[in-house]
Amino acid sequence: MSKHLSAMKKTQISFRNRAKNRSYKASIKTLTKKYIISLNSLDNSNYDNAMCNLAFVYSKIDKAVKKGVLPKNTAARKKSILARALKNTFQ
Repeated sequence: MSKHLSAMKKTQISFRNRAKNRSYKASIKTLTKKYIISLNSLDNSNYDNAMCNLAFVYSKIDKAVKKGVLPKNTAARKKSILARALKNTFQ
């Protein structure tokens, strides 16, 4: 552990940011799992529910990019995978 005040502050900030980043990533994973489960039980009555889940996941991913948690291309890849999963359920 460093004795310099600026190094100690930097360590505290990195721990704080790490916790925030982990919570964002965990919520994205949770919403993605809910979306995949809603796709597995998809029929005409659940279609709106699946689209609502997809919108929530997209929103959370976009917010993570805005906050700097995820890189832009990683977010685009995740969103593409989710859209492809929806497309494949109808084939």
